[in-house]
Amino acid sequence: MSLTEDTRIKAREIIARYPHARSALLPMLHLVQAEEGYVSADGIALCAEELALTTAEVSAVATFYTMYHKKPVGEYHIGVCINPGCGILGGDAIWSTLCSRLGISNDEVTEDGKISLERIECQAACTHAPVMTANWEFLDNMTPESAVDVVEKLRSGQEVHSTRGPKIPTFKENELVLAGFDDGLAGEGVQADEYMLAGLNRAKELGQSAPEVKA
Repeated sequence: MSLTEDTRIKAREIIARYPHARSALLPMLHLVQAEEGYVSADGIALCAEELALTTAEVSAVATFYTMYHKKPVGEYHIGVCINPGCGILGGDAIWSTLCSRLGISNDEVTEDGKISLERIECQAACTHAPVMTANWEFLDNMTPESAVDVVEKLRSGQEVHSTRGPKIPTFKENELVLAGFDDGLAGEGVQADEYMLAGLNRAKELGQSAPEVKA
């Protein structure tokens, strides 16, 4: 077990951000994953104790959302979008290639514990399809070859930068950010590229603007 008194202190810091303690449950579950790599029984017990909830209530939330895991994931959790937009443009081929290369499938982890895979229905980045994420950092316009290259670099400990963000952190590092603890990297990388701004720029060329909102 890696939960410590420091974990409890962080949990209480999260709780203090909210007017109603129960609202802190989601980030607290991310904190548990930052410490343990998944939502463990000990993590559920800690959340329940600090929030005056039952373990059944915490478990109900932890099992409802796919971002929380009931068993350890890899140091780098790879999500491949297979929704029709990404799938037709190459997402299905990326998924098949990675499964074959790594010898694992959905919700499975390589023997070395480095990589896990997840089929994602939508990454909300259709302008950059096919899209893949590594610990929720975007990797855009992927191909089976570039996907394998990224995964092998991560697996060997090489530094890999996301397309529109910082160096890809480990799963636990990113979970701590999702729990609300700033890593200082929010401004790293490209925040909005030409594809994301295309509609806005075209509207400006046409002299169009959004209507004013009256108070």
